[in-house]
Amino acid sequence: MSELEQRLAALEARVTQIEDVNAIRRLQWAYGYYIDYNRPEEVAGLFARDGAVVFLSGEYRGYEGIMRLYGTWFQNLFTGGRRGPVKGLLLDHFQLQDVITVAPDGQTAKGRFRGILAGGWHDAILADKPEGMPQQFWESGIYENDYVKEDGVWKIRRLDYMMQWQADYETGWAKTTAHLQPAAVCYPENPIGPDVILPETQVRETWPHRQEVPMSFAHPVLAAAFAVGDFTPMQKKWP
Repeated sequence: MSELEQRLAALEARVTQIEDVNAIRRLQWAYGYYIDYNRPEEVAGLFARDGAVVFLSGEYRGYEGIMRLYGTWFQNLFTGGRRGPVKGLLLDHFQLQDVITVAPDGQTAKGRFRGILAGGWHDAILADKPEGMPQQFWESGIYENDYVKEDGVWKIRRLDYMMQWQADYETGWAKTTAHLQPAAVCYPENPIGPDVILPETQVRETWPHRQEVPMSFAHPVLAAAFAVGDFTPMQKKWP
C-alpha cells in the first residue's frame, strides 16, 4: 500500500472505532431509559441471543432469564405488571462515567459505567409500595459489561451490575443497610430467582460491605494496551 492508502485505511479504522464506541454508549443509555419505566420487552431486545445479566450474585441467562428479571420481578414489583411510567413512582437510572474499550477486531467490546438510581413512591400511591422497601431511596452501582456486534449491530452480551451502596433518603447511606441482598435460591424453586448463583468466591455482599470491581480498561497512561486475545491490561511501571 502507498503511504496515502495506509493513512486512509488508518483513518477509516479510527472512524469505525469512534462509531462503535458511540453505538455502545447509545445502547447503554437506552437501557437506562427503558428500565426507568419498567419496559422489559424493550430491555430484552438490547441483548444478544446468548445474553445474560448478573444481579445480586445471580446470573439470569437468555431471553427467558432476562424477562424473568425485568418482567416477572421488576415490572410486577414496581408497577404491578403495567408498562410505565406510573403515576407517583420514581425509578430514574442515570448511566454515567463510561469507559468503553473495543477489541481490535471490532466485534466485541467491554464497557464500565456508573449507575445512580433515584427511587420512591409518592404519598398518593404509598399503598403500592412493596413491603420492606424504603419510600424514598438512592442507589449506586458499577457496570462491567460485555458487548458483541451481532449481525452488524452492537448488543449487550453480559450486563454485570454490582451494587455499591443504597441509602434511605431520610437517613442517608451512613445509617442504611442495603434492602437488597445476594441471591440464595435459583429458578424455578424461586420464581424470580437467577438461573445460576455465582461461585462462593464471587458472591457479592451488599452495602455497607465494600469490595473492588476489577476494571476492564487499561490505565490510559501507564498501560495503554491490552494483551492479545483478551482484556488483561499489560503491566507497565513508571520509567
